[in-house]
Amino acid sequence: MGATRAQKEVYFVKLKELLAKYPSIFIVNVDNVGSNQMHQIRTALRGKGVVLMGKNTMVRRALRTVLSESPQFERLLPHVKGNIGFVFTSGDLKEVREIIVANKVKAPARPGALAPVDVTVPAGNTGMEPGKTSFFQALQIPTKIARGTIEIISDIKVVHAGTRVGPSEATLLNMLNISPFTYGMTVSMIYDNGTTFPSHVLDIDESELIGRFMTGIKTIACISLALSYPTIVSVTHSLVNAYKNVLAIAIATEYSFPAADKEI
Repeated sequence: MGATRAQKEVYFVKLKELLAKYPSIFIVNVDNVGSNQMHQIRTALRGKGVVLMGKNTMVRRALRTVLSESPQFERLLPHVKGNIGFVFTSGDLKEVREIIVANKVKAPARPGALAPVDVTVPAGNTGMEPGKTSFFQALQIPTKIARGTIEIISDIKVVHAGTRVGPSEATLLNMLNISPFTYGMTVSMIYDNGTTFPSHVLDIDESELIGRFMTGIKTIACISLALSYPTIVSVTHSLVNAYKNVLAIAIATEYSFPAADKEI
């Protein structure tokens, strides 16, 4: 059942207020995040961020109502797809992101579920009776009978990341009490003061940013000097080079000046 007209109006007003109040927005994926887990995340973010969920069609409509006054929010529209939500914040982006992704819960393998990671069944005694050997044979897992129970001879990967979990794999993993997956909010994109960028940008160290900036300055200075075109970053080098040339002339000839006398 869709939202009523009154509910949509309330949502539109709330979204507009949050957009005006907070400079930064995390676009988060909430696949497999249950209501209890969502409550825990909201609690952890209290005072640091506000979670807002909504159907994508309603979110798009709400965003379009503010574009005439705030066209920068159009950058959010391409990312409103899939099972997503917003986390509004004015706090430190790295700190808030850590809170968002910290809450994870273990989950069993379900048939048809998309595996986020590889799943490996470890070698060792399973404690299972020999009658259940067929489960291992179906998955080509090498086993032997030891002391009346099934023992896996070597580690073997039964599920590959990015593939669907099969019924046999799910049954076996559940029989072995292996819950291989963890689910929680993930950050797909970040909006900050009119700019959108992926989450991994926050992992760039400040020293790396400074290093790249300095490399850019050196490159501009080299180009400017080669073209004899003065810029802020090259003018100092141009003056020093000019001084060296004048000093070289003073040394090679009888011409001198006070600064050259000090150097000589």
